Amino acid sequence: MSTMMKKYCLLVILAAVLGTSCHRSVTVTNLNIIPEPVFQVQKEGSYTLKDNPAISMVNLGQNSSTARYIMKSLRHAHLRPTLVSSTENNDIELILNDTVNSELGDEGYLLEVRSTGIRMSANTETGLFYAYQTFIQMLPTDVVKTSYHAITLPECTILDYPRFSWRGAHLDVCRHFFPIKFVKKYIDVMAMYKLNKFHFHLTDDHGWRLPSEKYPRLNTVGSWRVDRDDQPWGQAEPAQEGERTTYGGFYSREELVDLVQYAANRGIEIIPEIEMPGHTCALLASYPQLSCDGQPCEIPIGPYWPPKDIVCAGNDSTLIVFKDLLDEMLEIFPSKYIHIGGDEAVWDKWKQCPRCQRRIRTEHLRDEAELQGWFMRQIEDHLASRGRTVIGWDEVDDGSLSSNAVVMAWRGVQNGMTAARDGSKVIMCPTSHCYLDYYQADSRYQPASIGGLITLSKAYEFDPVPMGTNSHIAANILGGQCNLWTEYINTPSHAEYMLLPRMLAISEKLWSQQEATDWNHFRRKVEDHKNRLSAKGYNYCEGSFTPQFKVRKIDDHTMNVAIETEVPNTYIFYTTDMSTPTRQSAIYLGPINLERGTHIKILPVYNDIERDSIYEYVIK
Repeated sequence: MSTMMKKYCLLVILAAVLGTSCHRSVTVTNLNIIPEPVFQVQKEGSYTLKDNPAISMVNLGQNSSTARYIMKSLRHAHLRPTLVSSTENNDIELILNDTVNSELGDEGYLLEVRSTGIRMSANTETGLFYAYQTFIQMLPTDVVKTSYHAITLPECTILDYPRFSWRGAHLDVCRHFFPIKFVKKYIDVMAMYKLNKFHFHLTDDHGWRLPSEKYPRLNTVGSWRVDRDDQPWGQAEPAQEGERTTYGGFYSREELVDLVQYAANRGIEIIPEIEMPGHTCALLASYPQLSCDGQPCEIPIGPYWPPKDIVCAGNDSTLIVFKDLLDEMLEIFPSKYIHIGGDEAVWDKWKQCPRCQRRIRTEHLRDEAELQGWFMRQIEDHLASRGRTVIGWDEVDDGSLSSNAVVMAWRGVQNGMTAARDGSKVIMCPTSHCYLDYYQADSRYQPASIGGLITLSKAYEFDPVPMGTNSHIAANILGGQCNLWTEYINTPSHAEYMLLPRMLAISEKLWSQQEATDWNHFRRKVEDHKNRLSAKGYNYCEGSFTPQFKVRKIDDHTMNVAIETEVPNTYIFYTTDMSTPTRQSAIYLGPINLERGTHIKILPVYNDIERDSIYEYVIK
C-alpha cells in the first residue's frame, strides 16, 4: 500500500471515530442526588436533551449572576445553550416565581423533567441556583469531559429545601497558605453540594493572611515564616539565627473582594475570622509591644502547644489595633457574621502582667477568665456598632459575650446543647464528626494526619440536633459545618483528599431532612460522585477498607459472621486456615458460620486493586 493510500485510510478511520464521538448519546436511568432531596419521584417517561438546548428565563434577567453562571456551566458541560424569549417549545425553563411558594422558602426549588422539557422554579435566585446544581447531577458523571449529542433523562419531580440555614465548611490558610485559585475551587465544590457558609480562618500563630494598610508589618513580617515545608509537620528543624522567612503569603484586598463576589454568585457567604486573644503569634511577631512582656514572638514552624503567647488585655493599644483591623476587614467582607476566635487562650502571662492585673481590678473582674470575657465584649460591642454579629468558639459560652453572639461548638455536641439551652444560637462542628483533618481510614495507609479517626460513615452519623431535643432548644441550632485545619496539609491536592468525600456526608446531613437520610443509599451514591469529582479534577479518598464485623451467636461454639467494608463493591477474599489470602482464596458472598477462636484473614480488593494489607481477626 502506498504512503498516500495509508494516509487516506487513516483519515477515513479518524473521521469515523470523530463522527461517532460527536454523535454519542446516553440514557440516564438512576438519579444519585447529593444531598438527598425532600421529595423525589421518578416516572416512566423520559426527555432527551440535545447538545444545543433552548433556554427561557421567566422573571430572571439574562445578565443576573445566576443566569450567567448557568449559561457558562452548560457550555462547560459541552452544551451550546441558546436563550429564547418564548416559554414554549424550549428545552429548559428557569422561573423565578411571581407568587412565593411558602413551602420552598428562600433556598428551595421545584425541578421537573417532563416529556416536553425541563422546568426549574424557585422563589429566589439562590433557589434556582440549587435547582441547577441538582440538574447537573442528573447528567452523566463525565459530562464535563465528554461531549454528548443527546442525553435522555427520566421523567421526574423533585421538590427540595434545606433542613438547616447554616451549612458550612471551614478552611485554615494559616498553618499552610493556599492560593486564591484553590480557595475558589474549594468554594466550587461547596456550591455543588449546596453548602452556603465559608468559614475563612485567616489569622493564627503560624501566619497572618489578611492585608492591612494601617499595620503593614502584619504582611511584611507576620505573613512569613522559615521554610520547612519539605519536612513533615512536627519534625522540622528549629529556625536558625538570621535565617530568612520565605514561606507564607497573604491575600491582596483585590483578591479578597473578588473572592467575596465569586462566592456570592454561588450562594455562599464568606465568614472571615480574626483570632483573639490567643493564637496571635503572627500579630505579636509583627508588633511585640502588644504582648505582656514586650518581647517579640517567633512565628512557629511546626506544632505549638500550649499556645502561651497572648495579646495584652491590659494595654489599651491592643483593643485599638484589633478594632482598626476589624474595620479594615469589614470593608472587604460584607458578611453579617464575623468570627473572633476565643479558643485555647492560655492566661499564664496575664497572671504575671501588671497591666492585665490592673485591668482586672479597675473593671471589678474576678480573674483572668473574666478578663477574657471583658476583652471579647469590647470587640463584640465594636462589631455590633457596625451592624455585625460575632461568632466565637465554644469557650466563649461562659457569659463573656451577649446572647446575640453565636457559639460554634467544636469541643462536643454537649457544649453546643448547653449554649442552646441558655438561649444562644449555635453552630455544631464537633471534633467527633466534623474535623476533616483527622484520619479517614487505616492510618497505616494514609498520609500523616493530626490523629483521630473520622471515616465517611462516622461523618454521616453527624446530626446537629441530637435525637430527643425539644423544639425550643432545636430552634437555637442554626446548623453545622465541617472544619479543615491544615497543620499536616500543605498542598491543594492533599486538602481535597481530606475533604472529599466526607464533605458530601456533612452536606447531606445539613441539607436533607432527617427521615430522608440513609447510610447504605448514601454510600452507593458516593460511588457515582467519585466519578463526577474526578471528571472535575478533584482528588479524593476512596474510603476505608478496614473490614467491619457483625457477629451473632448461633450456639456455644458457633458464630454467624457478617463482613463488609465502608466502600460498596469491595471484594473480600478470606482464609480461615492461617494461610495468607490471595485473589484465589474464598470470596465472601454473605454471612458465614465460624467456630469461636477461628483466625480469619481478609484481603480487600476494590477497582481491581488490592487495598491496604491483610487484616486478621479472631472470632470471639
